[in-house]
Amino acid sequence: MLSFPAAIKVYLCTVACDMRRSFDGLSMMAQHIICCNPFSGHLLVFCNRRSDRLKILYWDRDGWAIWYKRLEAGTFQFPFAETGRKEIAAWELGLLLEGIDLHKGRRRKRYVLPPAAISSEPGEAPLTMPIPKQ
Repeated sequence: MLSFPAAIKVYLCTVACDMRRSFDGLSMMAQHIICCNPFSGHLLVFCNRRSDRLKILYWDRDGWAIWYKRLEAGTFQFPFAETGRKEIAAWELGLLLEGIDLHKGRRRKRYVLPPAAISSEPGEAPLTMPIPKQ
């Protein structure tokens, strides 16, 4: 889970982004499409056309940082538009990342690991934590 300071602003780039872009390409998009200063320290959020990949770019005191998420199933409820920019609150970004559709108030489809993928070695039972009896 990500936590953000209350004073942080979150800007969504409402134009679909090529996820091959990195620090320089995304900061250029922040200047020309979102029309904000990429060195402000605020979160700049970019999403691809299929809405299954999302990057968050921000300036962290002494350099760029990117947070990247790729969904195995489902999509983000991303507000694409021609305007180029939308400002949201930090808690709304948390809901967006968790798959909550703010307009419908329901959780969107997400990938769940199959039980066999959790086991430590092939052929073993899945790793589980014993529940202490009270």
